[in-house]
Amino acid sequence: MIVLDSSATVAMADSLEQYCYYTMNLANKISISRILLIPFFIACILYYGEGREYLRFVALGIFLLATISDAVDGGIARMKNQVTELGMVLDPIADKLLIISAFIALSMIKVIPESLRIPAWAVLIVISRDVMIVLGSMVIYFVNKGALKIKPSWLGKATTLFQMLTILVFLSAFKYHRFFLYPAILFTVLSAIDYIWRGSKQLNETRKI
Repeated sequence: MIVLDSSATVAMADSLEQYCYYTMNLANKISISRILLIPFFIACILYYGEGREYLRFVALGIFLLATISDAVDGGIARMKNQVTELGMVLDPIADKLLIISAFIALSMIKVIPESLRIPAWAVLIVISRDVMIVLGSMVIYFVNKGALKIKPSWLGKATTLFQMLTILVFLSAFKYHRFFLYPAILFTVLSAIDYIWRGSKQLNETRKI
């Protein structure tokens, strides 16, 4: 039987408290809140229809809030020096879940008017790119025994920006909303190629070692 003295117990409690403080900081809580907004967004799209047209604007407001929170949590983390490993995982996961859910909802749910639906081919490209990034990251992680050095590029950030703008203009029923879709898909493809190139480069460097 192991008996801990009071000083050891206090030290462990302090360490745990500090870990929770730095891990579950404000920036990470905002990222988690963004994930929690997804079911409400989907529900608004799902129940949108004749007599409930206001739900499209509610969905627009929810997605706009989530988009703003994406910029806010990163800014807070850098400003307060609260960048954590958890945050570096949570933030992109929240973005991908939000964007993919919105693309699928605006493509598959039949109550959405045809003019406001995102084409299935665009959804396929978005999902394929994110699946490829996740699988590629897993391969690099296991091959490099836990070392993963691929960081978001400006192409990746531009892709997220244009994808979010596309969803916002589709929800707002902007007359030329489809003109926002094509740059979003272009950046999606370009960023996928960029991630493949950088991932392959990292794997090649590992083999040389």
